Amino acid sequence: MERSVLSLILLPLPIFALIYLNLSKPVQRFEVPELPAYLESFLLSLTFALILFQEYNFRRSTSQLKGTAVGFEDKMLRYFKAVTVRYVILAIVGLVASAGLLFFGNIGFIIAYAVVLLLVSLYKPSPVRMIRFFNFEGEEKDFVQIINREYIEK
Repeated sequence: MERSVLSLILLPLPIFALIYLNLSKPVQRFEVPELPAYLESFLLSLTFALILFQEYNFRRSTSQLKGTAVGFEDKMLRYFKAVTVRYVILAIVGLVASAGLLFFGNIGFIIAYAVVLLLVSLYKPSPVRMIRFFNFEGEEKDFVQIINREYIEK
């Protein structure tokens, strides 16, 4: 899971970096079409709405898992799905912010992308976070640590 999440993190990063660097110190001029002004507001609103939605969606998806009689394996699968959906949404926000910056050059898209980078680093899935989230103890805690040691750290 961690590798797929990292690939989703890396997807919009070079695109945004190239656009940002080219806007701050242009090396080559790109002819971008003039888009209607209302699209700028729409895209900027969309980026922040998606940032809020990913948090709401993750909390809604995972709140059903805490304290229920759902089995360990089912909890893990649902948690992995919720994390993956969260990072897909954040990758989409990164791509929308990149496109908005390219077409409009608005600083709001830079701020939106900075928020995405902050959330990506704060919400990065880890075994410690999963153990804390589910309050795993004993055998379940050991199993999560073994999975991390055997499959992720290698």
